[in-house]
Amino acid sequence: MPGTLPPALHIALLTYRGNPQSGGQGVYTHYLSRELVALGHRVTVFSGQPYPVLAPGVELVAVPSLDLYRAEDPFRTPARHEFRDAVDVLEFAVMCGAGFPEPLTFSLRARRELRAWSGRFDVVHDNQCLGYGVLGIARRFPTVATVHHPITVDRALDLAQAPDWRRRLSLRRWYGFLRMQKRVVRRLPRLLTVSESSAGDVCRQMGARRSQLAVVPVGVDTALFRPLPGVDRVPGRLVTTASADVPLKGLVPLLEALAKVRTERHAELVIVGRARPDSPLRSTIERLGLQDAVTVAGVVGAEDLVELYAGAELAVVPSLYEGFSLPAIEAMACGVPLVCTTGGALPEVVGRHGRTALLVPPGDPGALACEIGRALDDPALRSSLGEAGRSRVLERYSWRATAEATVVQYRAAIAAHRAGGRRAGVGG
Repeated sequence: MPGTLPPALHIALLTYRGNPQSGGQGVYTHYLSRELVALGHRVTVFSGQPYPVLAPGVELVAVPSLDLYRAEDPFRTPARHEFRDAVDVLEFAVMCGAGFPEPLTFSLRARRELRAWSGRFDVVHDNQCLGYGVLGIARRFPTVATVHHPITVDRALDLAQAPDWRRRLSLRRWYGFLRMQKRVVRRLPRLLTVSESSAGDVCRQMGARRSQLAVVPVGVDTALFRPLPGVDRVPGRLVTTASADVPLKGLVPLLEALAKVRTERHAELVIVGRARPDSPLRSTIERLGLQDAVTVAGVVGAEDLVELYAGAELAVVPSLYEGFSLPAIEAMACGVPLVCTTGGALPEVVGRHGRTALLVPPGDPGALACEIGRALDDPALRSSLGEAGRSRVLERYSWRATAEATVVQYRAAIAAHRAGGRRAGVGG
């Protein structure tokens, strides 16, 4: 019938770690599910611990694990009564072997959980779990999977910076789940990723075909991430956000750049995120004599992060690689001038050097120090970068657009599944 709207969908969204403070996957789960519901769809999130923070109207089905990596007791040994089934035993055994079990074990639990929901969902969306259980789900339901970026990049950078063979062996065991994720990526018919750069990397490093992939950029909540005109900027203050204290995030090159900047002018750094117990962060701060110049703020809420950005003269994203970079567009949305690297998708996301951000090669403390110093010395440049950066975000990156484009992929997956074309690519 002409003018008839397509039917609303019931979507199962799978996320093995759902909390926004666990990183970009949690942020993606929160905002995508919120906007899908706002578009009139029904969303049920299946999540392991830590559980997500969801908007009103989004349903949560808890898929509990042994929660072996809880913040207050990581790598814990569960009591005997906590073991409920063979998947729990597998989870603990993989951890004891220095592996990371959550993608596999969550996928097996989610497959089991979804059997009880047979026929109730129009489509299942896997948020970068990519476990073997997802293949079983894809045989029963139309399935789409998001690959934010290939974790092979994280592994390569971690191995390159490992101090000895023992650490390299430990890392190879930890990243053992990548073999599984590569196999699952090659067999799923429809994949989403967040940038053209990430799409190329997923093909090169995980063996996906370009025809499997659709690029759907993520967004930012511009009503939340906004300028705060009443907050005075602190002279020389830089803010960086690191969802994980790992080599990929480039914190050590940033600290080295900060030390260079401070030889000529005042500068200080606030790091939003937690430092790992075995991190080189603390020792690097001491080595460079930056104890009075660096504050590790820990994990903060979104409103507090917005206030930190409002008080900063510059935001810095020093990552060696990013598949997209939510911290970059959140800072730009706040009107903070941005200095970032050209790692991965960052140039694609933030725009032209000198117009919407200042860009430098990844892992180059000298170049980073040069551009930070240049921006700190030029208030007019900072003002123009901040205004142009926010305008770019407002024009390009909204969660509503992300949700609308994702629904297009859901409907294509449903049509292909009904036609028996589970091996069909995205096309176009």
